[in-house]
Amino acid sequence: MANLKALRVRINSVKSTQKITSAMKMVAASKLRRAQNQVEAARPYAQRMARMLGALGAALAGSPSAPAMLAGTGAEKVHLLVVVTADRGLCGAFNTNVGRAARTLARRLEAEGKVVRLLTVGRKGRDYLRREFADRIAHEVSFAGRKKIEFADAEAIAAKITAMLGEGAFDVCTVIYNRFASVISQLTTEMQLIPPALGENDDAAADLGGAIYEFEPDEETILARLLPRNLAVQIYAALLESAAGEHGARMSAMDNATRNAGDMINRLTLNYNRTRQANITRELIEIISGAEAL
Repeated sequence: MANLKALRVRINSVKSTQKITSAMKMVAASKLRRAQNQVEAARPYAQRMARMLGALGAALAGSPSAPAMLAGTGAEKVHLLVVVTADRGLCGAFNTNVGRAARTLARRLEAEGKVVRLLTVGRKGRDYLRREFADRIAHEVSFAGRKKIEFADAEAIAAKITAMLGEGAFDVCTVIYNRFASVISQLTTEMQLIPPALGENDDAAADLGGAIYEFEPDEETILARLLPRNLAVQIYAALLESAAGEHGARMSAMDNATRNAGDMINRLTLNYNRTRQANITRELIEIISGAEAL
């Protein structure tokens, strides 16, 4: 039977853990509200811009003057996967789901004879993919210690991707991240950035009332400024979605941990009381037996 002192130490230890998980839950809930507001504000802009460029891509499909960022390089040999995860853990399967999706996609592409390169955003994704794809990681980005993700951070990532495209380092770019659906639900999403996936914008004409785009001063000048900005906007939206999903997943995980700690405390307390009662009963029997022997 367990020692009473060991049980008391264990109960106190679990209570301390419960306080930590409860505090982490409250902190995550506070951060989630701000992150959710940012996501809800960024979504309409990112969706409209993606829809517009999708319509432009369909209109300029096959044109020799179409920019590579819009129409692609004409090949699909080298794929760049931008994997967005968190820099910290303790958020359930949030990071593992993205890492597993990236690993599955990379294996499938390589099985088809394609070349895969990785750009990781977040230390957890980097550590997960480094086990199997260390030689495929072309660039790493971490926001550890940062309280808030700014648009400038997304612009820096977009500039790196643009430079790699200019160097001919890849043909297709896809971002993999967790899209925030609710506090308990984050959907692992794959979104093709270069060239834009036109299939997702089939309803663009209907939503825009069949609008026809006219360029002033000219298409090349407008697209030269619009395409890099759209890339930064889409990456920024993915970063915000991932941040909100991280806080939601952490809040849910810490809530479950707090509940489990409470259940463990109850079980240990019951075991402690039974052990204490058994010790008291044994001592009473020894005292009575000794008195009768006299």
